[in-house]
Amino acid sequence: MKITEHIDAIQHEGQLLSVAAIRTGLDAPIPTCADWRMRDLVRHVGGVHRWAAGYVGNQRTEMWQVDLDDIVGTWPADPDLIDWFREGYTKLVHTLASAPLDLDCFTFLTATSPLAMWARRQAHETAMHRVDAESPGSTITEFHPPFAADGVDELLSCFMTRPHPRTPKISRPSSVHVHATDTGDNWYLKISREAVLTSRRGGPADCTITAAAGDLYLLLWNRRSDAGISVEGDRDLLAPVSY
Repeated sequence: MKITEHIDAIQHEGQLLSVAAIRTGLDAPIPTCADWRMRDLVRHVGGVHRWAAGYVGNQRTEMWQVDLDDIVGTWPADPDLIDWFREGYTKLVHTLASAPLDLDCFTFLTATSPLAMWARRQAHETAMHRVDAESPGSTITEFHPPFAADGVDELLSCFMTRPHPRTPKISRPSSVHVHATDTGDNWYLKISREAVLTSRRGGPADCTITAAAGDLYLLLWNRRSDAGISVEGDRDLLAPVSY
């Protein structure tokens, strides 16, 4: 996906999240985020948007040693929370859209450029938390398959392969094949206790997970169960590839 498409996705997903929060109410428990209510979710995402805009807008090249309380300062009261949230993603969208293509700033995932990393990461951060905001209701807005496949790729090719990932809980080196039926995308993971290696080409695997890209996106980010998803081989390998 292009940087501009990721920036547009932040705007779109932010709008959906705010609509869900208004519809459901700030006191609603969030089933997909234990111990959170809607206000906690909105505050978190609004804070993250300001955190990301701080890196990009100020071209910070070192890790910013702050938490969201430091960044936000005074958290808004409930009547002002949705407007505050909208101001945050609107500013992030503007900051990303106006940043130079050769932006130099801190990153924490592999990408073609710092700007590409921040736009992609915030698009999927906002999208997955939009799912959380919709989870108290009965309907989750479907993702466009290419966007969902891009989210799966970010997880499997970038998060899972970082130099210091969470240690996979497996008894032996194993392999996983993830296949998106609607986009035709494939990911092949070689998993050991030391590292995860992901490629887009491979062969037979110890576990093959097959579904539409949107279902894989939700499954691997732990926003849905594996009910109705084809899992062939060692089902215990679902856990090491989920976040």
